[in-house]
Amino acid sequence: MPEHHHDHAHGLEHEHSELGEMELRVRALQSVLTQKGYIDPQALDVLIDTYQTQVGPRNGARVVARSWIDPQFRNWLLRDATQAIASLGYSGRQGEHMVALENTAERHNLVVCTLCSCYPWPVLGLPPIWYKSAPYRSRAVKDPRGVLADFGVHLPQSTEIRVWDSTAEVRYLVIPQRPPGTGHLSEGEPADLVTRDAMIGTRLAGAPAAQGAP
Repeated sequence: MPEHHHDHAHGLEHEHSELGEMELRVRALQSVLTQKGYIDPQALDVLIDTYQTQVGPRNGARVVARSWIDPQFRNWLLRDATQAIASLGYSGRQGEHMVALENTAERHNLVVCTLCSCYPWPVLGLPPIWYKSAPYRSRAVKDPRGVLADFGVHLPQSTEIRVWDSTAEVRYLVIPQRPPGTGHLSEGEPADLVTRDAMIGTRLAGAPAAQGAP
C-alpha cells in the first residue's frame, strides 16, 4: 500500500491548484520585467533548463554512483542521507532533511508531493513540470503502477511499489538499482546512467528522462 505521510506546513489551498501563490507572483513579475526589456525570456529558458536537466540532476547522479561503488557510503546514505549527501558538497535549502530510498527487485520506491511540489533542489535541480501537475500528484497515490506504466516502466506484480509523500520537512532521493553489466565502470561513469526521473522513481537507471507530463 502507498506510504501517505504528509505533514505539510502548507495551506490546503494548494491541493487543487497547479500554481501556488508564489509561482503566480513570480510569473507576473517575469511578465512585467519582460515587457520593460529587463530580461530576455529565451535566455531565462536556457538558464532554467540548465538547472532543471543538467546541474541539479548531475549532483544526485553522483550521489547514486558513489553509493553503487562504495558500500560504506551506501550504508551511510541509507542511515543519514542528509549528512552523506552534504559530505559530497550538496546541501542547502530544500535539502536540509533528506531520506534515501533504495530500490530493489522486491521493492520499487516512487516519490510525489500530493499538496504542492516539495522537491530536493540541491540534488535534483528544478522540479519537472509533470511532477507539479495535478494528474501526477493524485494518480501517483491512487494508481502508482499505472503511473509507472505511463513512463514506460513495467514491473513484475511481485514487486511492491511504495509511494512516499514528500513534505516541507522531508525530501526523498530514490537510489535506483544499478543496471546489469555495469560493475566494471568507475565512479564517474555510472552517473551517466542515472537520470532525474530515476531518482524520483518514475524511471529505471539507464532509461532516458521524460520530456513532458505522462
